Amino acid sequence: MASELEYYDTNIPCLAACPVHTNAGMYVAAIADGDDELAYLTARLPNPFASVCGRVCAAPCEDACRRGAIDRPIAIRALKRFVTEKFGPEQGHSDAWDRVAAPPQVELPQSIGIVGGGPAGMACAHDLRRLGYQVTVYEATDKLGGAMWLGIPEYRLDRSVLAGDIDAIVGLGVEVRYNTRLGTDVTLDELVQQHDAVFLSIGATLGRGLDIPGADADGVFKAIEFLINMNRGFSVDIGERVVVIGGGDVAMDAARTALRASDYQSGGSDGAGESDSEIAADQRSTMTEAIDVARSAARAGARDVTVISLESRAEMPAHDFEVEEAQHEGISFVDRRGPAHIVVKDGGVVGIETIGVTSVFDADGRFAPQFDDSDRKVFDADTVILAIGQAIDLEALGGDGPEVSPRRTIQVDAETGRTSMANVWSGGDAAKGPRTLIDAIADGRRSATDIHKAFGGGQAEPEKGTFVKLQQFHRLEDNYDGLDRMLVPTLDTGRRIGLAEVELGFTEQQARCEASRCLRCFANIILDVDKCVLCGLCADVCPVDVISFIPSEEIDPNVGGGTALMLDEERCIRCALCIERCPPDALSMGLWKGVGVPA
Repeated sequence: MASELEYYDTNIPCLAACPVHTNAGMYVAAIADGDDELAYLTARLPNPFASVCGRVCAAPCEDACRRGAIDRPIAIRALKRFVTEKFGPEQGHSDAWDRVAAPPQVELPQSIGIVGGGPAGMACAHDLRRLGYQVTVYEATDKLGGAMWLGIPEYRLDRSVLAGDIDAIVGLGVEVRYNTRLGTDVTLDELVQQHDAVFLSIGATLGRGLDIPGADADGVFKAIEFLINMNRGFSVDIGERVVVIGGGDVAMDAARTALRASDYQSGGSDGAGESDSEIAADQRSTMTEAIDVARSAARAGARDVTVISLESRAEMPAHDFEVEEAQHEGISFVDRRGPAHIVVKDGGVVGIETIGVTSVFDADGRFAPQFDDSDRKVFDADTVILAIGQAIDLEALGGDGPEVSPRRTIQVDAETGRTSMANVWSGGDAAKGPRTLIDAIADGRRSATDIHKAFGGGQAEPEKGTFVKLQQFHRLEDNYDGLDRMLVPTLDTGRRIGLAEVELGFTEQQARCEASRCLRCFANIILDVDKCVLCGLCADVCPVDVISFIPSEEIDPNVGGGTALMLDEERCIRCALCIERCPPDALSMGLWKGVGVPA
Protein backbone atom coordinates (compact mmCIF):
# COMPACT_ATOMS: atom_id res chain seq x y z
CA MET A 1 0.00 0.00 0.00
CA ALA A 2 2.84 2.42 0.85
CA SER A 3 4.41 2.04 -2.59
CA GLU A 4 1.02 2.67 -4.21
CA LEU A 5 0.57 5.88 -2.22
CA GLU A 6 4.00 7.14 -3.29
CA TYR A 7 2.49 7.55 -6.75
CA TYR A 8 0.62 10.60 -5.50
CA ASP A 9 3.85 12.44 -4.67
CA THR A 10 4.76 12.40 -8.36
CA ASN A 11 1.16 12.97 -9.43
CA ILE A 12 1.30 16.53 -8.06
CA PRO A 13 3.33 18.21 -10.82
CA CYS A 14 4.18 21.44 -9.00
CA LEU A 15 5.44 19.53 -5.95
CA ALA A 16 7.44 17.06 -8.05
CA ALA A 17 9.06 19.85 -10.09
CA CYS A 18 10.21 21.88 -7.08
CA PRO A 19 13.79 20.96 -6.04
CA VAL A 20 12.89 21.41 -2.34
CA HIS A 21 9.45 19.75 -2.78
CA THR A 22 7.31 22.73 -1.88
CA ASN A 23 3.66 21.68 -2.02
CA ALA A 24 2.65 24.68 -4.09
CA GLY A 25 -0.85 23.37 -4.78
CA MET A 26 -1.61 23.21 -1.08
CA TYR A 27 -0.55 26.77 -0.35
CA VAL A 28 -2.25 28.12 -3.46
CA ALA A 29 -5.48 26.39 -2.42
CA ALA A 30 -5.11 27.79 1.10
CA ILE A 31 -4.86 31.31 -0.33
CA ALA A 32 -8.00 30.70 -2.41
CA ASP A 33 -9.78 29.57 0.77
CA GLY A 34 -8.59 32.60 2.73
CA ASP A 35 -6.21 30.71 5.06
CA ASP A 36 -3.10 32.80 4.43
CA GLU A 37 -1.19 31.67 7.51
CA LEU A 38 -1.49 28.00 6.50
CA ALA A 39 -0.36 29.04 3.03
CA TYR A 40 2.74 30.72 4.46
CA LEU A 41 3.59 27.76 6.69
CA THR A 42 3.29 25.40 3.72
CA ALA A 43 5.46 27.61 1.52
CA ARG A 44 8.08 28.23 4.20
CA LEU A 45 8.40 24.74 5.69
CA PRO A 46 10.75 23.31 3.03
CA ASN A 47 12.42 26.59 2.03
CA PRO A 48 14.39 28.91 4.34
CA PHE A 49 14.43 31.51 1.56
CA ALA A 50 10.70 31.55 0.86
CA SER A 51 10.54 35.36 0.90
CA VAL A 52 13.39 35.69 -1.59
CA CYS A 53 11.94 32.98 -3.82
CA GLY A 54 8.61 34.79 -3.82
CA ARG A 55 10.38 37.49 -5.84
CA VAL A 56 13.07 35.83 -7.94
CA CYS A 57 12.63 32.04 -8.07
CA ALA A 58 12.88 30.51 -11.54
CA ALA A 59 9.56 28.83 -10.65
CA PRO A 60 9.92 25.33 -12.15
CA CYS A 61 6.58 24.63 -10.45
CA GLU A 62 4.91 26.98 -12.92
CA ASP A 63 6.54 25.21 -15.87
CA ALA A 64 5.04 21.94 -14.61
CA CYS A 65 1.63 23.33 -13.60
CA ARG A 66 -1.22 21.36 -15.23
CA ARG A 67 -3.23 24.53 -15.58
CA GLY A 68 -0.78 25.47 -18.33
CA ALA A 69 -2.22 22.69 -20.51
CA ILE A 70 -5.61 24.44 -20.36
CA ASP A 71 -4.50 28.06 -20.77
CA ARG A 72 -1.69 29.47 -18.61
CA PRO A 73 -0.10 28.14 -15.40
CA ILE A 74 -0.93 29.50 -11.97
CA ALA A 75 1.22 32.49 -10.91
CA ILE A 76 2.67 30.41 -8.07
CA ARG A 77 5.72 32.58 -7.36
CA ALA A 78 3.66 35.76 -7.02
CA LEU A 79 1.22 33.98 -4.69
CA LYS A 80 4.13 32.92 -2.50
CA ARG A 81 5.18 36.56 -2.30
CA PHE A 82 1.64 37.50 -1.27
CA VAL A 83 1.80 35.34 1.88
CA THR A 84 5.46 36.01 2.75
CA GLU A 85 4.66 39.72 2.76
CA LYS A 86 2.13 38.97 5.49
CA PHE A 87 4.04 36.48 7.62
CA GLY A 88 7.68 36.39 6.45
CA PRO A 89 10.70 37.54 8.48
CA GLU A 90 10.91 40.74 6.40
CA GLN A 91 7.95 41.86 8.51
CA GLY A 92 9.90 41.37 11.73
CA HIS A 93 9.54 38.57 14.27
CA SER A 94 6.37 36.54 13.87
CA ASP A 95 4.82 33.50 15.51
CA ALA A 96 4.39 31.94 12.08
CA TRP A 97 8.17 31.85 11.60
CA ASP A 98 8.70 30.11 14.95
CA ARG A 99 6.24 27.38 13.98
CA VAL A 100 8.50 26.23 11.12
CA ALA A 101 11.94 27.56 12.04
CA ALA A 102 12.39 27.64 15.80
CA PRO A 103 15.89 27.45 17.35
CA PRO A 104 17.11 23.98 18.35
CA GLN A 105 15.78 22.40 21.53
CA VAL A 106 18.96 20.37 22.08
CA GLU A 107 22.61 21.20 21.44
CA LEU A 108 24.78 18.62 19.67
CA PRO A 109 28.55 18.43 20.18
CA GLN A 110 29.57 18.26 16.52
CA SER A 111 30.92 21.34 14.77
CA ILE A 112 30.19 22.02 11.09
CA GLY A 113 32.14 24.47 8.94
CA ILE A 114 30.37 25.94 5.92
CA VAL A 115 32.40 27.75 3.27
CA GLY A 116 30.35 30.37 1.46
CA GLY A 117 27.32 32.32 2.66
CA GLY A 118 25.23 32.00 -0.51
CA PRO A 119 21.90 30.18 -0.82
CA ALA A 120 23.37 26.64 -0.68
CA GLY A 121 25.59 27.38 2.32
CA MET A 122 22.96 29.26 4.28
CA ALA A 123 20.28 26.63 3.59
CA CYS A 124 22.68 23.99 4.90
CA ALA A 125 23.50 26.16 7.92
CA HIS A 126 19.77 26.67 8.61
CA ASP A 127 18.96 22.96 8.67
CA LEU A 128 22.02 21.87 10.65
CA ARG A 129 21.61 24.60 13.26
CA ARG A 130 17.93 23.72 13.73
CA LEU A 131 19.06 20.14 14.42
CA GLY A 132 21.40 21.44 17.15
CA TYR A 133 24.82 21.41 15.46
CA GLN A 134 27.40 24.13 16.11
CA VAL A 135 27.60 25.88 12.74
CA THR A 136 30.23 28.34 11.54
CA VAL A 137 29.93 30.04 8.13
CA TYR A 138 33.12 31.32 6.48
CA GLU A 139 32.22 34.16 4.12
CA ALA A 140 34.81 35.69 1.77
CA THR A 141 33.17 39.13 1.78
CA ASP A 142 31.77 41.43 4.44
CA LYS A 143 28.14 40.33 3.95
CA LEU A 144 26.11 37.15 3.54
CA GLY A 145 23.80 36.16 0.72
CA GLY A 146 25.99 35.28 -2.22
CA ALA A 147 24.34 35.62 -5.64
CA MET A 148 21.13 36.87 -4.08
CA TRP A 149 22.85 40.22 -3.58
CA LEU A 150 25.76 40.36 -6.02
CA GLY A 151 23.88 38.78 -8.91
CA ILE A 152 20.26 39.95 -8.54
CA PRO A 153 19.56 43.66 -9.01
CA GLU A 154 17.82 45.53 -6.23
CA TYR A 155 14.90 46.49 -8.47
CA ARG A 156 14.08 42.78 -8.63
CA LEU A 157 14.85 41.85 -5.03
CA ASP A 158 14.39 44.42 -2.29
CA ARG A 159 17.37 44.21 0.05
CA SER A 160 15.17 44.35 3.15
CA VAL A 161 13.48 41.12 2.02
CA LEU A 162 16.82 39.42 1.56
CA ALA A 163 17.96 40.78 4.90
CA GLY A 164 14.94 39.28 6.63
CA ASP A 165 15.61 35.75 5.39
CA ILE A 166 19.37 35.99 6.09
CA ASP A 167 19.04 37.52 9.56
CA ALA A 168 16.45 34.93 10.59
CA ILE A 169 18.90 32.13 9.78
CA VAL A 170 21.80 33.78 11.60
CA GLY A 171 19.45 34.41 14.51
CA LEU A 172 19.15 30.68 15.06
CA GLY A 173 22.68 30.81 16.51
CA VAL A 174 24.86 30.50 13.40
CA GLU A 175 28.36 31.90 13.84
CA VAL A 176 29.67 33.92 10.87
CA ARG A 177 33.28 34.79 10.09
CA TYR A 178 33.36 37.53 7.48
CA ASN A 179 36.24 38.45 5.14
CA THR A 180 37.55 34.90 5.40
CA ARG A 181 38.43 33.61 1.96
CA LEU A 182 39.19 29.94 1.34
CA GLY A 183 42.74 29.48 0.10
CA THR A 184 43.85 32.89 1.36
CA ASP A 185 42.68 33.41 4.95
CA VAL A 186 42.01 29.77 5.76
CA THR A 187 42.80 26.48 4.03
CA LEU A 188 40.56 23.50 3.50
CA ASP A 189 42.98 21.34 5.51
CA GLU A 190 42.65 23.72 8.45
CA LEU A 191 38.86 23.60 8.28
CA VAL A 192 38.85 19.80 8.15
CA GLN A 193 41.00 19.77 11.30
CA GLN A 194 38.80 22.31 13.12
CA HIS A 195 35.39 20.86 12.30
CA ASP A 196 33.71 17.47 12.34
CA ALA A 197 32.32 18.12 8.84
CA VAL A 198 32.74 20.76 6.13
CA PHE A 199 30.30 21.90 3.44
CA LEU A 200 31.81 23.71 0.43
CA SER A 201 29.56 26.21 -1.33
CA ILE A 202 32.03 28.72 -2.74
CA GLY A 203 29.94 29.79 -5.75
CA ALA A 204 30.91 30.44 -9.37
CA THR A 205 32.30 33.95 -9.11
CA LEU A 206 34.71 33.78 -12.04
CA GLY A 207 33.42 34.81 -15.46
CA ARG A 208 34.37 33.00 -18.65
CA GLY A 209 36.07 34.89 -21.45
CA LEU A 210 36.44 34.39 -25.20
CA ASP A 211 39.59 33.36 -27.02
CA ILE A 212 39.18 35.83 -29.87
CA PRO A 213 41.27 38.83 -30.99
CA GLY A 214 40.67 41.93 -28.88
CA ALA A 215 39.11 40.08 -25.95
CA ASP A 216 41.54 41.70 -23.49
CA ALA A 217 40.83 45.29 -24.62
CA ASP A 218 39.50 48.01 -22.33
CA GLY A 219 35.72 47.93 -22.41
CA VAL A 220 35.35 44.13 -22.46
CA PHE A 221 33.61 42.83 -19.32
CA LYS A 222 32.65 39.40 -18.11
CA ALA A 223 29.01 39.29 -17.08
CA ILE A 224 29.39 38.15 -13.49
CA GLU A 225 32.18 40.66 -12.81
CA PHE A 226 30.06 43.45 -14.27
CA LEU A 227 27.08 42.54 -12.09
CA ILE A 228 29.19 42.21 -8.94
CA ASN A 229 30.80 45.61 -9.51
CA MET A 230 27.46 47.28 -10.13
CA ASN A 231 25.74 45.67 -7.14
CA ARG A 232 28.63 46.67 -4.88
CA GLY A 233 28.24 50.28 -6.02
CA PHE A 234 31.53 50.59 -7.92
CA SER A 235 31.78 53.01 -10.85
CA VAL A 236 31.70 51.33 -14.26
CA ASP A 237 32.08 53.48 -17.39
CA ILE A 238 30.38 51.68 -20.26
CA GLY A 239 29.64 54.48 -22.69
CA GLU A 240 26.45 54.72 -24.74
CA ARG A 241 26.68 51.67 -27.01
CA VAL A 242 26.73 48.26 -25.36
CA VAL A 243 26.72 44.82 -26.94
CA VAL A 244 26.00 41.78 -24.80
CA ILE A 245 27.07 38.37 -26.08
CA GLY A 246 24.81 35.54 -24.89
CA GLY A 247 21.21 34.44 -24.74
CA GLY A 248 20.24 33.94 -21.11
CA ASP A 249 18.53 35.73 -18.22
CA VAL A 250 21.49 37.36 -16.46
CA ALA A 251 22.15 39.72 -19.38
CA MET A 252 18.71 41.21 -18.83
CA ASP A 253 19.30 42.02 -15.17
CA ALA A 254 22.68 43.60 -15.79
CA ALA A 255 21.40 45.84 -18.59
CA ARG A 256 18.61 47.22 -16.43
CA THR A 257 20.96 47.60 -13.45
CA ALA A 258 23.39 49.75 -15.41
CA LEU A 259 20.61 52.14 -16.41
CA ARG A 260 20.23 52.77 -12.67
CA ALA A 261 24.00 53.10 -12.19
CA SER A 262 23.86 56.50 -10.51
CA ASP A 263 21.60 55.07 -7.80
CA TYR A 264 23.89 52.10 -7.20
CA GLN A 265 27.07 54.15 -7.22
CA SER A 266 25.65 56.70 -4.78
CA GLY A 267 25.22 53.90 -2.27
CA GLY A 268 21.61 53.07 -2.98
CA SER A 269 22.29 49.36 -3.22
CA ASP A 270 23.93 49.09 0.19
CA GLY A 271 20.64 48.52 1.97
CA ALA A 272 21.60 44.93 2.54
CA GLY A 273 24.84 45.99 4.14
CA GLU A 274 23.09 46.66 7.43
CA SER A 275 21.55 43.17 7.37
CA ASP A 276 23.83 40.26 6.54
CA SER A 277 22.84 40.03 2.87
CA GLU A 278 25.28 39.76 0.04
CA ILE A 279 24.93 37.65 -3.07
CA ALA A 280 27.54 35.42 -4.66
CA ALA A 281 27.26 33.85 -8.03
CA ASP A 282 25.22 30.75 -7.40
CA GLN A 283 21.74 31.97 -8.28
CA ARG A 284 21.85 32.22 -12.01
CA SER A 285 22.36 29.46 -14.49
CA THR A 286 25.34 29.65 -16.85
CA MET A 287 22.89 29.23 -19.69
CA THR A 288 20.87 32.23 -18.56
CA GLU A 289 23.23 35.09 -17.86
CA ALA A 290 23.32 37.07 -21.11
CA ILE A 291 19.89 38.67 -20.92
CA ASP A 292 20.39 40.08 -17.42
CA VAL A 293 23.61 41.77 -18.53
CA ALA A 294 21.92 43.57 -21.40
CA ARG A 295 19.22 45.01 -19.18
CA SER A 296 21.83 46.31 -16.74
CA ALA A 297 23.86 47.99 -19.48
CA ALA A 298 20.85 49.98 -20.62
CA ARG A 299 20.52 51.46 -17.11
CA ALA A 300 24.20 52.51 -16.99
CA GLY A 301 23.74 55.47 -19.26
CA ALA A 302 23.91 53.34 -22.38
CA ARG A 303 21.33 54.39 -24.93
CA ASP A 304 21.90 51.61 -27.45
CA VAL A 305 22.00 48.13 -25.93
CA THR A 306 21.97 45.02 -28.09
CA VAL A 307 21.91 41.36 -27.12
CA ILE A 308 23.60 39.14 -29.70
CA SER A 309 22.97 35.41 -29.31
CA LEU A 310 23.96 32.23 -31.12
CA GLU A 311 20.43 30.95 -30.65
CA SER A 312 17.27 32.04 -32.39
CA ARG A 313 14.59 33.57 -30.19
CA ALA A 314 12.85 30.19 -29.88
CA GLU A 315 16.14 28.53 -28.87
CA MET A 316 17.34 31.13 -26.37
CA PRO A 317 17.47 29.82 -22.79
CA ALA A 318 16.14 33.11 -21.39
CA HIS A 319 12.67 33.09 -19.89
CA ASP A 320 10.04 34.76 -22.04
CA PHE A 321 9.10 37.28 -19.35
CA GLU A 322 12.75 38.34 -19.02
CA VAL A 323 12.98 39.03 -22.75
CA GLU A 324 9.65 40.86 -22.72
CA GLU A 325 10.80 43.12 -19.86
CA ALA A 326 14.04 43.90 -21.72
CA GLN A 327 12.16 44.73 -24.89
CA HIS A 328 9.82 47.05 -22.97
CA GLU A 329 12.88 48.94 -21.77
CA GLY A 330 14.40 49.32 -25.24
CA ILE A 331 16.87 46.44 -25.50
CA SER A 332 17.47 45.22 -29.08
CA PHE A 333 18.01 41.58 -30.03
CA VAL A 334 20.08 40.07 -32.83
CA ASP A 335 19.98 36.29 -33.05
CA ARG A 336 21.89 33.60 -34.91
CA ARG A 337 25.20 35.46 -34.77
CA GLY A 338 28.41 34.70 -32.89
CA PRO A 339 31.44 36.80 -31.92
CA ALA A 340 34.43 36.71 -34.33
CA HIS A 341 36.68 39.43 -32.90
CA ILE A 342 36.55 42.62 -30.84
CA VAL A 343 37.30 45.74 -32.89
CA VAL A 344 39.83 47.83 -30.96
CA LYS A 345 41.14 51.38 -31.41
CA ASP A 346 43.76 52.96 -29.13
CA GLY A 347 43.44 50.02 -26.76
CA GLY A 348 39.67 50.38 -26.28
CA VAL A 349 36.58 48.73 -27.73
CA VAL A 350 34.92 50.43 -30.70
CA GLY A 351 32.92 47.48 -32.02
CA ILE A 352 32.54 43.76 -32.45
CA GLU A 353 32.61 41.73 -35.63
CA THR A 354 30.14 38.85 -35.70
CA ILE A 355 29.71 35.78 -37.86
CA GLY A 356 26.50 34.13 -39.01
CA VAL A 357 25.28 30.97 -37.29
CA THR A 358 23.79 28.21 -39.44
CA SER A 359 22.84 25.90 -36.56
CA VAL A 360 23.29 25.77 -32.79
CA PHE A 361 22.54 22.14 -31.90
CA ASP A 362 23.40 18.87 -33.61
CA ALA A 363 20.95 16.11 -34.52
CA ASP A 364 21.09 14.75 -30.96
CA GLY A 365 20.28 18.13 -29.43
CA ARG A 366 23.81 18.78 -28.18
CA PHE A 367 25.32 22.25 -28.25
CA ALA A 368 27.48 22.27 -31.40
CA PRO A 369 27.20 25.62 -33.24
CA GLN A 370 28.06 25.83 -36.93
CA PHE A 371 29.04 29.09 -38.63
CA ASP A 372 28.97 30.70 -42.07
CA ASP A 373 32.39 32.35 -42.40
CA SER A 374 31.24 34.46 -45.36
CA ASP A 375 28.47 36.10 -43.31
CA ARG A 376 30.20 38.90 -41.40
CA LYS A 377 28.75 41.99 -39.72
CA VAL A 378 30.23 44.64 -37.41
CA PHE A 379 28.31 46.29 -34.57
CA ASP A 380 29.58 49.55 -33.08
CA ALA A 381 30.14 49.36 -29.33
CA ASP A 382 31.80 51.23 -26.46
CA THR A 383 31.46 48.14 -24.25
CA VAL A 384 31.16 44.40 -24.90
CA ILE A 385 29.82 42.24 -22.07
CA LEU A 386 30.46 38.52 -22.31
CA ALA A 387 27.66 36.52 -20.73
CA ILE A 388 28.88 33.08 -21.73
CA GLY A 389 29.27 31.27 -18.43
CA GLN A 390 30.89 31.21 -15.00
CA ALA A 391 33.48 29.10 -13.21
CA ILE A 392 34.56 28.35 -9.64
CA ASP A 393 37.96 29.09 -8.13
CA LEU A 394 39.39 25.58 -7.93
CA GLU A 395 42.79 26.86 -6.75
CA ALA A 396 41.16 27.87 -3.46
CA LEU A 397 40.68 24.16 -2.65
CA GLY A 398 44.43 23.58 -2.42
CA GLY A 399 46.57 20.79 -3.83
CA ASP A 400 45.03 18.04 -1.69
CA GLY A 401 41.42 19.08 -2.18
CA PRO A 402 38.51 16.90 -3.36
CA GLU A 403 38.35 15.39 -6.82
CA VAL A 404 37.26 17.68 -9.63
CA SER A 405 34.73 16.76 -12.32
CA PRO A 406 35.32 17.08 -16.08
CA ARG A 407 33.18 20.26 -15.90
CA ARG A 408 35.76 21.78 -13.53
CA THR A 409 33.45 21.60 -10.53
CA ILE A 410 33.85 19.67 -7.28
CA GLN A 411 32.98 16.02 -7.90
CA VAL A 412 30.10 14.98 -5.65
CA ASP A 413 27.51 12.29 -5.17
CA ALA A 414 24.42 13.80 -6.78
CA GLU A 415 22.05 12.67 -4.02
CA THR A 416 24.09 13.59 -0.94
CA GLY A 417 26.77 16.08 -1.98
CA ARG A 418 29.56 13.88 -0.56
CA THR A 419 32.99 14.57 -2.07
CA SER A 420 36.01 12.28 -2.37
CA MET A 421 37.31 13.65 0.95
CA ALA A 422 36.10 12.16 4.20
CA ASN A 423 33.61 14.39 6.04
CA VAL A 424 33.55 16.99 3.26
CA TRP A 425 30.38 17.77 1.32
CA SER A 426 29.69 20.30 -1.42
CA GLY A 427 26.70 21.84 -3.20
CA GLY A 428 25.46 24.76 -5.25
CA ASP A 429 27.56 26.14 -8.08
CA ALA A 430 30.72 24.68 -6.58
CA ALA A 431 29.45 21.16 -7.24
CA LYS A 432 26.85 21.46 -10.00
CA GLY A 433 27.90 24.57 -11.93
CA PRO A 434 25.75 27.72 -12.18
CA ARG A 435 22.09 26.85 -11.80
CA THR A 436 19.05 28.42 -10.18
CA LEU A 437 18.54 29.74 -6.66
CA ILE A 438 16.08 27.00 -5.74
CA ASP A 439 18.49 24.30 -6.96
CA ALA A 440 21.21 25.70 -4.70
CA ILE A 441 18.85 25.74 -1.72
CA ALA A 442 17.95 22.11 -2.41
CA ASP A 443 21.63 21.13 -2.53
CA GLY A 444 22.27 22.70 0.85
CA ARG A 445 19.30 20.96 2.41
CA ARG A 446 20.19 17.54 0.94
CA SER A 447 23.75 17.73 2.24
CA ALA A 448 22.54 18.86 5.67
CA THR A 449 20.36 15.74 5.81
CA ASP A 450 23.28 13.51 4.87
CA ILE A 451 25.63 15.19 7.34
CA HIS A 452 23.04 14.55 10.04
CA LYS A 453 22.89 10.89 9.01
CA ALA A 454 26.70 10.66 9.16
CA PHE A 455 26.52 11.51 12.86
CA GLY A 456 23.78 9.00 13.59
CA GLY A 457 20.73 11.18 13.13
CA GLY A 458 17.78 10.87 10.77
CA GLN A 459 18.19 7.15 10.24
CA ALA A 460 14.48 6.41 10.30
CA GLU A 461 12.56 6.38 7.04
CA PRO A 462 11.35 9.88 6.13
CA GLU A 463 7.70 10.49 6.86
CA LYS A 464 5.50 9.74 3.88
CA GLY A 465 2.45 11.66 2.85
CA THR A 466 -1.01 10.73 4.03
CA PHE A 467 -4.18 10.16 2.06
CA VAL A 468 -7.45 11.52 3.44
CA LYS A 469 -10.83 10.74 1.92
CA LEU A 470 -12.92 13.89 1.59
CA GLN A 471 -16.57 13.89 2.54
CA GLN A 472 -17.26 16.82 0.23
CA PHE A 473 -15.37 18.59 -2.52
CA HIS A 474 -16.92 21.75 -3.89
CA ARG A 475 -15.36 24.76 -5.57
CA LEU A 476 -15.97 28.17 -4.09
CA GLU A 477 -16.60 29.39 -7.63
CA ASP A 478 -17.96 27.34 -10.50
CA ASN A 479 -16.07 29.27 -13.20
CA TYR A 480 -12.53 28.63 -11.91
CA ASP A 481 -11.59 26.66 -15.02
CA GLY A 482 -12.49 29.59 -17.28
CA LEU A 483 -10.63 32.39 -15.47
CA ASP A 484 -7.65 33.99 -17.22
CA ARG A 485 -4.28 34.20 -15.46
CA MET A 486 -4.00 37.34 -13.36
CA LEU A 487 -1.07 39.46 -14.53
CA VAL A 488 1.33 40.40 -11.74
CA PRO A 489 1.25 44.20 -11.35
CA THR A 490 4.46 46.02 -12.33
CA LEU A 491 5.64 49.61 -12.48
CA ASP A 492 4.93 51.42 -15.73
CA THR A 493 7.99 51.51 -17.96
CA GLY A 494 8.25 55.27 -17.66
CA ARG A 495 8.36 55.06 -13.85
CA ARG A 496 11.17 52.49 -13.65
CA ILE A 497 13.79 54.76 -12.18
CA GLY A 498 15.98 54.34 -9.15
CA LEU A 499 16.04 51.07 -7.28
CA ALA A 500 12.34 50.59 -6.63
CA GLU A 501 11.07 47.08 -7.28
CA VAL A 502 9.57 46.71 -10.75
CA GLU A 503 7.26 43.83 -9.81
CA LEU A 504 4.72 45.05 -7.24
CA GLY A 505 2.94 41.85 -6.18
CA PHE A 506 -0.73 40.94 -5.91
CA THR A 507 -3.39 42.73 -3.93
CA GLU A 508 -5.51 40.48 -1.72
CA GLN A 509 -8.34 40.43 -4.24
CA GLN A 510 -5.97 39.59 -7.10
CA ALA A 511 -4.33 36.83 -5.07
CA ARG A 512 -7.66 35.20 -4.20
CA CYS A 513 -8.76 35.34 -7.84
CA GLU A 514 -5.52 33.88 -9.18
CA ALA A 515 -5.35 31.18 -6.50
CA SER A 516 -8.89 30.07 -7.34
CA ARG A 517 -7.66 29.01 -10.81
CA CYS A 518 -5.66 26.14 -9.27
CA LEU A 519 -6.91 22.69 -10.34
CA ARG A 520 -5.89 21.24 -6.96
CA CYS A 521 -3.94 18.29 -8.32
CA PHE A 522 -3.28 17.11 -4.76
CA ALA A 523 -6.93 15.95 -4.76
CA ASN A 524 -7.46 12.70 -6.65
CA ILE A 525 -10.48 10.75 -7.85
CA ILE A 526 -10.53 7.24 -6.38
CA LEU A 527 -12.45 4.28 -7.79
CA ASP A 528 -13.78 1.44 -5.64
CA VAL A 529 -13.83 -1.34 -8.22
CA ASP A 530 -16.07 -3.52 -6.07
CA LYS A 531 -18.84 -0.91 -6.14
CA CYS A 532 -18.58 0.21 -9.77
CA VAL A 533 -21.39 -1.07 -12.01
CA LEU A 534 -19.94 0.38 -15.25
CA CYS A 535 -23.02 2.48 -15.85
CA GLY A 536 -20.99 5.18 -17.62
CA LEU A 537 -22.80 8.11 -16.01
CA CYS A 538 -19.47 9.53 -14.79
CA ALA A 539 -18.25 9.75 -18.38
CA ASP A 540 -21.52 11.33 -19.50
CA VAL A 541 -21.37 14.11 -16.92
CA CYS A 542 -17.65 14.92 -17.29
CA PRO A 543 -17.44 18.45 -18.79
CA VAL A 544 -13.95 17.95 -20.24
CA ASP A 545 -14.33 14.34 -21.49
CA VAL A 546 -11.44 12.84 -19.52
CA ILE A 547 -13.29 9.66 -18.44
CA SER A 548 -13.65 6.75 -20.83
CA PHE A 549 -14.41 3.02 -20.84
CA ILE A 550 -12.28 0.67 -22.93
CA PRO A 551 -11.89 -3.12 -23.26
CA SER A 552 -9.46 -4.38 -20.66
CA GLU A 553 -7.35 -6.23 -23.24
CA GLU A 554 -6.29 -2.86 -24.68
CA ILE A 555 -4.40 -2.31 -21.43
CA ASP A 556 -3.26 -5.88 -20.79
CA PRO A 557 -3.66 -8.51 -23.54
CA ASN A 558 -3.63 -11.20 -20.86
CA VAL A 559 -6.79 -9.82 -19.25
CA GLY A 560 -9.73 -10.18 -21.60
CA GLY A 561 -13.49 -9.96 -21.35
CA GLY A 562 -13.54 -6.99 -19.01
CA THR A 563 -13.90 -3.23 -19.12
CA ALA A 564 -11.49 -0.63 -17.79
CA LEU A 565 -12.41 2.86 -16.58
CA MET A 566 -9.77 5.38 -17.72
CA LEU A 567 -9.17 8.84 -16.26
CA ASP A 568 -6.83 11.35 -17.92
CA GLU A 569 -5.14 12.96 -14.90
CA GLU A 570 -3.46 15.60 -17.04
CA ARG A 571 -6.73 17.14 -18.22
CA CYS A 572 -8.95 16.49 -15.20
CA ILE A 573 -10.11 19.78 -13.65
CA ARG A 574 -11.18 18.22 -10.32
CA CYS A 575 -14.75 19.47 -10.54
CA ALA A 576 -16.05 16.32 -8.76
CA LEU A 577 -19.18 16.12 -10.93
CA CYS A 578 -18.45 12.47 -11.64
CA ILE A 579 -18.41 11.73 -7.90
CA GLU A 580 -21.71 13.48 -7.31
CA ARG A 581 -23.30 11.65 -10.26
CA CYS A 582 -22.10 8.12 -9.40
CA PRO A 583 -25.19 6.09 -8.25
CA PRO A 584 -23.35 3.39 -6.24
CA ASP A 585 -20.83 5.85 -4.67
CA ALA A 586 -17.95 4.01 -6.30
CA LEU A 587 -16.09 7.26 -6.88
CA SER A 588 -14.68 9.47 -4.15
CA MET A 589 -12.16 12.29 -3.77
CA GLY A 590 -9.01 11.81 -1.73
CA LEU A 591 -6.74 14.58 -0.49
CA TRP A 592 -3.03 13.86 -0.65
CA LYS A 593 -1.17 15.61 2.15
CA GLY A 594 2.35 14.84 1.07
CA VAL A 595 5.77 16.44 1.32
CA GLY A 596 5.95 20.00 2.57
CA VAL A 597 2.60 20.26 4.34
CA PRO A 598 2.81 21.39 7.99
CA ALA A 599 1.03 19.26 10.58
